[in-house]
Amino acid sequence: MSDRLTLEELAALMKKAGITVDPTELASRPHSAFDEYGLDSLGLLGIVGELENRRGRGPPPPPTAVHRTAS
Repeated sequence: MSDRLTLEELAALMKKAGITVDPTELASRPHSAFDEYGLDSLGLLGIVGELENRRGRGPPPPPTAVHRTAS
């Protein structure tokens, strides 16, 4: 399984959350926010949970900050 999520997979996950959107619409609006499609935070959490279950892991950790100390 690829680490990349296809637009078809995203559309299917959004449909499970109650939002029907065509993958070609997602492709034509790549910078649109999920709320522009009617997906709320609870629906988005459902998608994240489904992805974690499918892939057997959570999202990658955030980058660590580098703190410089005075020498």
